[in-house]
Amino acid sequence: MWSGRFREPLDAEFEAWQRSIVFDWRLLDCEIAASKAHASALIAARILTESEGAELRAALDVIGKEHASEAGKALVRDDPAAEDIHHFVEMKLAERIGSLGLKLHTGRSRNEQIATDLRLYVRKQIGLVAQSLAAWANALVEQAHAAGDAVMPSYTHMQRAEPVLVAHWLLAYVEMILRDAARLSDCAARLNYCPLGAGAVAGATLALDRAIAARELGFTAPTANSMDATSDRDFVLEYLQALTFVGLHLSRFAEEITLYATAEFGFVTLPEAFSTGSSAMPQKKNPDLTELIRAKVGRIHGAAEAVTLQLKGLPLAYNKDMQETQEPAFSVSFVPQMLALVARFTAALQFNRERMSEAAQSGYLNAMAAATYLVHKGVPFRTAHEKIGHAVRFAIEKGVELNDLSLDELRQFGEEFDEDFFAAVTLKATLDCHDVIGGTAHERVREALAAATERIAGIAIFGREAVHAGA
Repeated sequence: MWSGRFREPLDAEFEAWQRSIVFDWRLLDCEIAASKAHASALIAARILTESEGAELRAALDVIGKEHASEAGKALVRDDPAAEDIHHFVEMKLAERIGSLGLKLHTGRSRNEQIATDLRLYVRKQIGLVAQSLAAWANALVEQAHAAGDAVMPSYTHMQRAEPVLVAHWLLAYVEMILRDAARLSDCAARLNYCPLGAGAVAGATLALDRAIAARELGFTAPTANSMDATSDRDFVLEYLQALTFVGLHLSRFAEEITLYATAEFGFVTLPEAFSTGSSAMPQKKNPDLTELIRAKVGRIHGAAEAVTLQLKGLPLAYNKDMQETQEPAFSVSFVPQMLALVARFTAALQFNRERMSEAAQSGYLNAMAAATYLVHKGVPFRTAHEKIGHAVRFAIEKGVELNDLSLDELRQFGEEFDEDFFAAVTLKATLDCHDVIGGTAHERVREALAAATERIAGIAIFGREAVHAGA
């Protein structure tokens, strides 16, 4: 592709070492789509005739179909002559249609090709992740509907805090998923500009209508600056950073399920289809799925850190360093599958409602509601907090819950206590006193559940559009 300037052949070991076909073979579909779009621009510029363009496009389609299977992909990856995916496609075109295949490279550079291919790849991956996020969110919502009025303790500092509806806890993860999807959507919007026509660095040397290729590939518009277009890998880093949030939220969920499935908690029964046993201890059922999910965030975050360091301090415009940003992007291709597994795992979870309810009604989790009762009696909150604190300590020493104290016992901590106190600290009252937007009151959770389904539908639509854009 560039040997005219050189007299000496490449060092054989260096030649093999610097080839990217061993990993950028994954971009074959993207390269073919971008090449077809470039052919359209060349036809409009009258560099190619309509018949030449049709022949090129047909040959590109055949190359794509021939290498769509796993065996075909292996042929791309293991091709002994191709330096990269661009070189591979060019060679196959030349084999199939002769010199016309070489004509396709008119007016473009590999610098703009890889910048375009990577955008197409990341955009599709974002769509796949978004679809899988929607599937997980729907599984959480379905479990929340099934949970109904089931309750559980919430925790701060890993200590029991207040009772909440199980549905409320599940919906907390839905909120995380919605934010994750929004970050991915933002990333997709920012990357959706087409580098084709940017040339090697200064722009194409032919009067190409760059809007043609951009439109055909489903991009918003051509990139605005040729130097930035060929050297921009912000979108790879942003994608990996957005996936890091996905991984973090998956890991938090996995950690909670792992804890709640222990005998000490006993809140959750692990589905056998997603668990393994022990080769030594016959009784074991191990949470391998959640443990592996917890670990995967390290790989995702590591990919983002790698790209950060690869881009740090690079001068404009293209540098070979940028080749190293591809493997981190490819290394996280497992995320959609991982999310799909989590969705099925979530749907198969069984909750021990009785155990969760018992835990939600012991340990003075109605103390906040008790303090609120005194506030409604006109007691300043700080004073109410102190009074209930004294009552809790008395109950601990007596070995009973707050609602088991007699009215006479309560009145030693304040004359404001009356018979209506006991109704104010029942489990239902303790939940429903949180009657604010985002609270765990029964009606608020029902409203949140109804809204969640519609919001999740938006993620699924975005995901489908991102996967099929420019297809």
